Amino acid sequence: MSRTLLIGDEISLPTDASAATTLNGATVVRVVNSSTSAATLSLADEVGATPITVTILSKTVEMIEKKSYQVIFCSGSLKGSQVGFTD
Repeated sequence: MSRTLLIGDEISLPTDASAATTLNGATVVRVVNSSTSAATLSLADEVGATPITVTILSKTVEMIEKKSYQVIFCSGSLKGSQVGFTD
């Protein structure tokens, strides 16, 4: 069974693309949507690059894998933290 290794503090993800973050070079990000509304998570190779997006449903937690240099930002009130997996 895989377990989640906490590496970094949870933060409110930026909603402005110009403030997008790598979350300290995270390669796995735990994303939490505690809102009653869905939100969009955006992932780009760098600040200002065209992002790819995914909808994070309300009241859900998702594990997102990314490259360490990729930045994330969102619409809504998502929270994110740098995590890893362990056995």
